[in-house]
Amino acid sequence: MLKLGHIAYSNCVPVHGRFLEQGPPPGVTLVHGVPAQLNRRLARGEIDIAPASSIEYARHADAYRILPSLSISACGPVQTILLLTRKPIDDLADGSRLALPTASATSVTLLKIMMRQRFGIQPEYVWFEQELQDPFAAGMDAALYIGDIAYRQRHRTDRHAYDLAALWGEWTGLPFVFALWQTGVEPQRNAELRGLVVDLIESRDWSQQRLPQLAARYADEYRWSRDELVSYWESLTYDWSEELASGLGEFYRRAAELGEIAGAPTPRFLEV
Repeated sequence: MLKLGHIAYSNCVPVHGRFLEQGPPPGVTLVHGVPAQLNRRLARGEIDIAPASSIEYARHADAYRILPSLSISACGPVQTILLLTRKPIDDLADGSRLALPTASATSVTLLKIMMRQRFGIQPEYVWFEQELQDPFAAGMDAALYIGDIAYRQRHRTDRHAYDLAALWGEWTGLPFVFALWQTGVEPQRNAELRGLVVDLIESRDWSQQRLPQLAARYADEYRWSRDELVSYWESLTYDWSEELASGLGEFYRRAAELGEIAGAPTPRFLEV
């Protein structure tokens, strides 16, 4: 039995939609969790595969392989990786207090890169639980939100809002890769993994053909309107390309410069 992690946000539905609607294929079980939880469970061997944070691969490149043809990526704004600030981002300074969500990993690293390398500042970072805490009530100057919670924050009139995927694209001219399907399963089980790759690609293609129907099914659960959810899903990319590889490589290079990872790894894919 292969244990497959499922991100407990709406962004995973366009790949896992068929599994969610019809049940996973034989020999596969779904394990739900936010990205940081899936990262930890994958590292501990509690699950076999997960659409784990792209920074997580860089931190475990010697232990993980990537399932081919799959990613959660963006070539522009996504509305679910959102930095809220009390004043314009250009007015933040060294020592500004910036709250980071414990549910994230890649987005946190992306924000640190943007703050240091694009805006030239070193904030004081403080962790917070985005489902439970209001960081601004605690005196924070800015806060990062991810997932569906971020989407619900986007129209706050008392804060400045910045989409990190859009900022990255404007700055680098490259797309951003948020998650990759990663596995620590040993090569002796490659046949099972290859079978899962086929099932995942079929589920992705099935789901992409049914986005309006899936939005009708999940909009209330994730607190979106149906049309907004379809638009959000269409803003994401769920495949793989050379352009995405370039964006991932640039992210790893900058993360290594910042000391967030030991070095920029070359992605190692499962051979199919």
